[in-house]
Amino acid sequence: MKKLWKKFNKTKLSIRLVYLFVLLIFTSCYIAIFRSLLLLNNIETELRIIAICVLGIILLLYMFFDLLLLLSKKHKSVIISSFFVMILASICLIGSLAINRVYRLLDGISKDTIIYTTNLIMMKDTTFDNSSDFIVGMINNETDVEGNVLAYELIKKENLKVTVQKFDTYFEMLEKLYDGSLNGLFITSNYVVTYEGYEAYENIGEDVKVAYEYSKEMKNQDYIESSGSVEEPFTVLLMGVDSTSDRLNANAAFNGDTLMIISFNPHTLNATVFSIPRDTYVPIACLKNGESSKINSSAAYGTQCVINTVQNLVDVKIDYYVKINFKGVVDLVEALGGVDVDVPENIDFCEQNSKRSFKKEDLQCIKGGFQHMNGEQALAFARHRKTLPAGDFQRVQHQQLVVEGIANAAKKLSKINDFYAVLDAISLNMDTNMSTNEMLNLYNVGKSMIFNNSNDGNLINIQKTYLTGYDLTMYVNNLRSRVYTFQYYEQSLEEIKDALKITLEKKSPTIIKTFNFSVNDEYKVPVIGKKYYTVQRNETIPSFVDKNLSYVKEWCKARNIEVQVTYIGPGSSGYDQALLNDTVISQSVKRGKLVKDTSSINVSVIKQPNTTTEPTTTTKTTTATTSGTTSTTTETTSEPTTEEVTTTDPLEPLLPSEDETVN
Repeated sequence: MKKLWKKFNKTKLSIRLVYLFVLLIFTSCYIAIFRSLLLLNNIETELRIIAICVLGIILLLYMFFDLLLLLSKKHKSVIISSFFVMILASICLIGSLAINRVYRLLDGISKDTIIYTTNLIMMKDTTFDNSSDFIVGMINNETDVEGNVLAYELIKKENLKVTVQKFDTYFEMLEKLYDGSLNGLFITSNYVVTYEGYEAYENIGEDVKVAYEYSKEMKNQDYIESSGSVEEPFTVLLMGVDSTSDRLNANAAFNGDTLMIISFNPHTLNATVFSIPRDTYVPIACLKNGESSKINSSAAYGTQCVINTVQNLVDVKIDYYVKINFKGVVDLVEALGGVDVDVPENIDFCEQNSKRSFKKEDLQCIKGGFQHMNGEQALAFARHRKTLPAGDFQRVQHQQLVVEGIANAAKKLSKINDFYAVLDAISLNMDTNMSTNEMLNLYNVGKSMIFNNSNDGNLINIQKTYLTGYDLTMYVNNLRSRVYTFQYYEQSLEEIKDALKITLEKKSPTIIKTFNFSVNDEYKVPVIGKKYYTVQRNETIPSFVDKNLSYVKEWCKARNIEVQVTYIGPGSSGYDQALLNDTVISQSVKRGKLVKDTSSINVSVIKQPNTTTEPTTTTKTTTATTSGTTSTTTETTSEPTTEEVTTTDPLEPLLPSEDETVN
């Protein structure tokens, strides 16, 4: 060994330095690419093993054979081989950097930590008073980061002496804030986006002001562990977050106006897409006793509440969720070079841009026909609903078209920089519970899409769905007001649930053995669930105020609702001598409550003095047997009545009304 070292030292110094430098560089680059290739879990495993082995052999060959060349003083051969090894080392380094960048971008999609922010808000004309006389609302849930945890930290940090009242829902707190019962309340910093969609709070951005704001970076409290696998049929719940921010504000609360469940089968490359209308009336999983409300209201309670609510609705387990910032759609579509969308012919509208600007130069105007959309146009098409004939129902169809366009545009990516741009857009504007390794495993799915494509040029076969039902304006308890709701047909939902389960291979499809067709008829791809049904619709309690008591009794009798009467005479609160006798002045059940949820109602009725009434007698007979002896007891009661004054049929079902239409 000593002789070998002496011989090595006698070689030309410059050649020795070249050999040692190249050996060091190549070894470092080999280690880097080795570690990077290990990150690509389940991606071309055989090729990765071959690459690692080949590079390792080249490293060993260079180390020993070039050493022999050096000792043999074949300097020219050492220089030539070192040159090629340096090229190979450069390739390894570039490859390692590229792999690490992709992995880092994918890893950034799933947010480990989030900056949570709570706001203490109050009405614009309120002056903050740091005393026990200043009453503030707080959510009665110790796991709610922004409405409870950070609220207490803010109180301690600012040494606030305010009086705190606890509430079960944010809507109840907002109601108390607006009617003056509360001086302020703690709420998420996303409160404008979350609540401006409700009529009562559509101007909340101008109505209230922020007294205090407190932010803290914390572990993502909204992360939900997934037990799914992208190598088997799986489901994804897509939740749109409408924000003007350039990146996703991943706070727990969001508006929830876009909820789309996608079931995907990687074996068949089939997908079923179900966009849930924002106003669909369903049981909300996180409310007490599963109280029903509009499905988008579940978003105010965080991702877990939305997922549980959707799972209960469709009877399918949600494997993964994806929250995407709508503004990020612009960057994503631009990175893809635009998307092709076949816009329905009857479309003609202009929508604000991603910055919510209505300036003439910022408006995005969309007309019908097949077209190539840029990012702003795609967002406007997916977001707009107000002027559409079918409103939100038509909007969700447009969103499905944009999703389909994005999926098909993905296969056109040919440049590495375009691929990085797509990952950048996704990383900044998306949050998911899909792990980085699971995202990498989607590579195999993508490879199948491209190389086994048999869907007429489309990457995947997408089955669209459409939930049908009818409109109903009703009183929703947790929203504390009468609002528009969508009452879906059970039959339509069942068809959609079956389609989702068939895609997931949890149910076998029904084989159609016979069918009729005409060459004169244009073939249209069927849309699952898009049928109309003759069903008994939900009915709501009307306003009985100013109606005659007899009318109320007849109406309630026809619906098996018990009527309890409180008579209001002279000297009683609410008495009005100008009203006719037996006129209803108030009712215990709010207008708009569902009849099926109402068993009794109390009405307050005017009782004028010196009115002629005829007693109505009710006889209740009870028969009892004691020690072989049968006895009968008759109980007679009477209540005053007066002449009935009605202008409508008391048995009129009140459906359909001006508040209700069919979708």
